[in-house]
Amino acid sequence: MKQQIYLDYAATTPVYPEIIEIMAQSLSFTGTFGNPASSGHSFGKQAKQQVEQARQDVATLIGATSDEIIWTSGATESNNLALKGVTERYSHLGKHIITSQIEHKAILDSCAKLETLGFDVTYLKPEPNTGIITPESVQNAIRPDTILISLMMVNNEIGTITDIKSIGSLAKQNNIFFHVDAAQAAGKLPIDVHTLNIDLLSLSAHKVYGPKGIGALYVNHQKTFEIEPQIHGGGHEQGCRSGTLATHQIVGMGEAFKIARVNLETEQKRLKRLQHKLFDGLNRLTEIVLNGEPNQSVSNYLNLSFTEDHSFILINAIKTIAAVSSGSACNSGKAGASHVLLAIGRTEHTANNAIRFSFGKYTTEDDIDHLLHYLKYVKENTNVIVFN
Repeated sequence: MKQQIYLDYAATTPVYPEIIEIMAQSLSFTGTFGNPASSGHSFGKQAKQQVEQARQDVATLIGATSDEIIWTSGATESNNLALKGVTERYSHLGKHIITSQIEHKAILDSCAKLETLGFDVTYLKPEPNTGIITPESVQNAIRPDTILISLMMVNNEIGTITDIKSIGSLAKQNNIFFHVDAAQAAGKLPIDVHTLNIDLLSLSAHKVYGPKGIGALYVNHQKTFEIEPQIHGGGHEQGCRSGTLATHQIVGMGEAFKIARVNLETEQKRLKRLQHKLFDGLNRLTEIVLNGEPNQSVSNYLNLSFTEDHSFILINAIKTIAAVSSGSACNSGKAGASHVLLAIGRTEHTANNAIRFSFGKYTTEDDIDHLLHYLKYVKENTNVIVFN
């Protein structure tokens, strides 16, 4: 059987071959396998140099300085560290948090935990159909005891972009900590954390063609504050996150973020053409509804609900030929409609008939043509079977 077409880049991306090669060099005895914290010999010093170069490469992509980057195991840990680290340290300033109904589960579950500890969380409702979180809704939710605002830059299911710059200005004006989950934004959108007035920003390597199991948290050093560590045992990473650093994964993330700086704009244009091609082809073939805002979204995602009778036949056909998602990868093992689609006003039936297509580096026009050709064949033959 021919390998499926991979259209699930939002879940994870393959690691570039050149990155795999660089990572391997940090594992062997002839490479930089040493512990970066072992500063008393050359093995440790060489590993530390690699770690610090990667730190600089990650910082450069988001307009930060290298000392503002804290290594973590991924965006989920970064989100936990940001939310719990700020609220635990500064709960005496206020116990109100603002987030939205369509955040990643790492945010929603962390907020649920904080609620059990006495924090009050406002979950902003997005605009119907589009999933946009407006600055006005944030402004209206701010209270005297608001300590933290946490919103994602790009939604991981529908690809909508949040107006982070306007919300960052609101947070700064009101002296509120501002955290941004940028796991799905890095490498897709230009990011300058200081211009956007972001205090904390979560990043992941495996969404940007780097390895799984490594991420980072940006912590704004232009603003004097500290976060309470959630992992103890050695005081690594400026005391924010203890544990021996995984040099090979860090090097992989650094290289991935360095590569991401190249051709960002041209790649978005290429993927936009593929996105339009698939949407137009499916729209001619069957009845679909777009989930998201086409004019305020990244090109990498296309989330559609299939509304025609017997749509399950086409949905199953899509899943036969292509690797796609029915929601976020973090929920793939759980039954039920997407919380994001329900929040933007979709019925449970419409949400359950949704597919998230996500495109990336290795997606080609031939892939889209092949998928559409196969679905047309299925559709034509299904009509004969179902209606005759």
